[in-house]
Amino acid sequence: MTIRGVLFDVDGTLYDYEKAEEAGLHEHLVAEGLADRFESSAEALRVWREVREEEYPRFLTGELTFAAQKAERIRRFLAHAGVVGALESTDEAATAWFASYAVRRNVSRRAFDDAQPALSALAGRFRLGVVSNSVTAQQRAKLDAIGLLGYFTEPLICSQEHGSAKPAASIFLAGCEALGLTPAEVVYVGDDYEKDAIGARDAGLQAVWVDRSASGGSGAVDADIRVIASLTELTSL
Repeated sequence: MTIRGVLFDVDGTLYDYEKAEEAGLHEHLVAEGLADRFESSAEALRVWREVREEEYPRFLTGELTFAAQKAERIRRFLAHAGVVGALESTDEAATAWFASYAVRRNVSRRAFDDAQPALSALAGRFRLGVVSNSVTAQQRAKLDAIGLLGYFTEPLICSQEHGSAKPAASIFLAGCEALGLTPAEVVYVGDDYEKDAIGARDAGLQAVWVDRSASGGSGAVDADIRVIASLTELTSL
């Protein structure tokens, strides 16, 4: 069937989240006088990401609210840094710490270099949308800040408002519905092999996995999943 629409993941696919995260965390730790609590900036970042990878899924499953997972991440991270009383910090105090970090992170947020050229090339040929494991307001503001929001059909489909997270089929199908297309007419593009590529494929969409490092992941890639190293490769759709 002819492809008529393309849905995108945001973080790690269109937005270089990890680079902004690294810069923002380093600057915030220096400002807070906590940089020397870690052996190196790399160690601080490793701990930060380890905690994030453990707590963010609790938001996606509905165990924690979006705000609560932020607060829990900060409590655990500061406890690891040896901050006295960190685990007993109130949600308000922890959330305020995260908000200050986010201000510094957001100064560095940028789209990947290949994002805008690819979207410009696709916009005249396809309906474009977003399916993201996040909160709609946050992703809309993020896309606006990096200059990409105008390319996408509204509503953006995000797990908080949808009620289920990738790789659940329902969130991909909601994205197709937002475009007014059937799953067979839609390509999904994302950087997470299991959540994005496998999830989209199993929901009936055509899946494209963005492997920017050309690492091939940890194992074999299914033959029906297209692998690209750059979003500019999408112009051949």
